[in-house]
Amino acid sequence: MQFRSLAHILPAEPMQMGPITIHQPLPTQRVDQIDPFLLLHHFGPWEVEPGHDPLDLGPHPHRGFEPVTFLFQGGLRHRDSRNNTGILTGGDVQWMTAGRGIIHSERGSKDFLASGGVLEGIQLWVNLAPEHKMVQPRYQDMKADSFPLIDLPGGAKLKVVAGQFAGQQGPAQTYSPIIAWLLDLPAGATVELPVPEDYNFAAYMLDGKLSLPSGFGYEGRNLLHYKKDGAGISLSGQAPLTRLLLLGGIPLGAPVKQHGPFVMNTQTEIMEAMRDYQMGKMGFYIEEG
Repeated sequence: MQFRSLAHILPAEPMQMGPITIHQPLPTQRVDQIDPFLLLHHFGPWEVEPGHDPLDLGPHPHRGFEPVTFLFQGGLRHRDSRNNTGILTGGDVQWMTAGRGIIHSERGSKDFLASGGVLEGIQLWVNLAPEHKMVQPRYQDMKADSFPLIDLPGGAKLKVVAGQFAGQQGPAQTYSPIIAWLLDLPAGATVELPVPEDYNFAAYMLDGKLSLPSGFGYEGRNLLHYKKDGAGISLSGQAPLTRLLLLGGIPLGAPVKQHGPFVMNTQTEIMEAMRDYQMGKMGFYIEEG
């Protein structure tokens, strides 16, 4: 297998969001998207005291893309204007299609806020093609035990969230071909992973350290963006454990216009989204008592 080489190494820069600091490797000034992936935020790991909610994201709208939350540790509660409620614990994933418009909130779950603990996760924004921008919203709440778990050489383990690997299909339903794999890579393990040649591909390192066939090593909190010059990638663990989110997809090739929580193809569509939200056409969020 000819392995892909790197196009960019994108550090996850600290970014202030109100009272909290998250780490953002995408977008950057150098790379505005890795089509179809628009944004990646790594939050935590935070030690959370009982009763304190560092990630209290009150009701806010989205249109035109899919916000996806990978929760590694802690507990979150999702609620939206389509009457979906989800409780996430460590290892769960929620894949929300905003489509024509939805209002949602994400907060610490009741049990997690009562006990406290460590909170860590990733929010990923996946773009929708022009023909899918205005689909009906959809909410997928996927539990940790629903993902195929594949044993790889050297004790490495790969979870399939979206797409397939070694004949195992992930449970996430997507509007365009997407790969989302979670990889635990121990020290000394080397894995070779095939990637379709027409997919853009990137690997986000939450922590740890690894090396590539080039001989170069990379630390955690870096996004490795690959060129489309090979049939796969090779990763070698250089720390007791390196955790990665591996992302691939066929590029949509559509123009992107973004304003805050709306991602469309033209400025006119952005103005329409703002108007529709103000007129209540994205539904109404009702908080639980």
